[in-house]
Amino acid sequence: MKNLFRLKDCTAEEIQHILDTAEECRKGVYDDSLCNKIVANCFFEPSTRTQYSFNTAELRLGCKVITFNPAGSSLAKGESFYDTVKTFESFGIDAIVIRSAEDEYYRCLDGHLGIPVLNAGDGKKDHPTQSLLDLLTIRQEFGHFEGLKIAMVGDIRYSRVAHTNIEVMERLGMKCYVSGPEEYREEGYEFIDFDQAVKEMDIVMLLRVQNERHERPMQISTEEYHQRYGMTAERVKQMKENAIIMHPAPFNRGVEIADEAVECSHSRIFKQIQNGVYVRMAVILRAMEKEHE
Repeated sequence: MKNLFRLKDCTAEEIQHILDTAEECRKGVYDDSLCNKIVANCFFEPSTRTQYSFNTAELRLGCKVITFNPAGSSLAKGESFYDTVKTFESFGIDAIVIRSAEDEYYRCLDGHLGIPVLNAGDGKKDHPTQSLLDLLTIRQEFGHFEGLKIAMVGDIRYSRVAHTNIEVMERLGMKCYVSGPEEYREEGYEFIDFDQAVKEMDIVMLLRVQNERHERPMQISTEEYHQRYGMTAERVKQMKENAIIMHPAPFNRGVEIADEAVECSHSRIFKQIQNGVYVRMAVILRAMEKEHE
């Protein structure tokens, strides 16, 4: 049984092995004999890409899938998060995928469950499978990580994607910068002017403004945000020839990215989404101890 709480818990070698398995899944080389396994997807927070790519990954591997609906559950009657998860374990499921708005929700579960937990995002702390699919996309493009320069642009303070990516990417030899509004910056990261980043970076990763996590509304208008920090068609023209645009999505057209930039030749946004299925297949295989030999 192998939980996946944080990528900090995985060595660089383990991360590369997960990416290798994901690449095999992309090529159609994988074990689809998990037909007797049941996976519960418990999303206590809204999701499209993560939830349904996990669902797709599970179905491709032959698993049976239970989709939890928190709005129609006993949470409304006062049942705790812990008791809800323990209830699913009591059903005899084989693994559980959880997303929660609570930072490090898994701490109350660690050591109390006999099934693997796959973290589909916790609060503003970690999003391990998103980082893995980002890494897979980057490796497919460049063939390596060492020496690549990436700028993450936007709401750094509240982004679990930024927090997870910066830690693992720097560990793998990448140089990480941040950019965006001063109100969303965080101490400890190297800042770069956005227009400079557009011209110099190998990867520009745009981030959605996490309005649902803010204590107060953004201090600038969406129009001003787009003008100052949005990937416009003019900025796309300033990028290096082989540089790519990434975004964990959902993306807001006309805010962090212009409509015409979403599917431009530099964009790998939908490739990231596609890679999400393969990465999630890989972590399910890992959880079920069905890794490729």
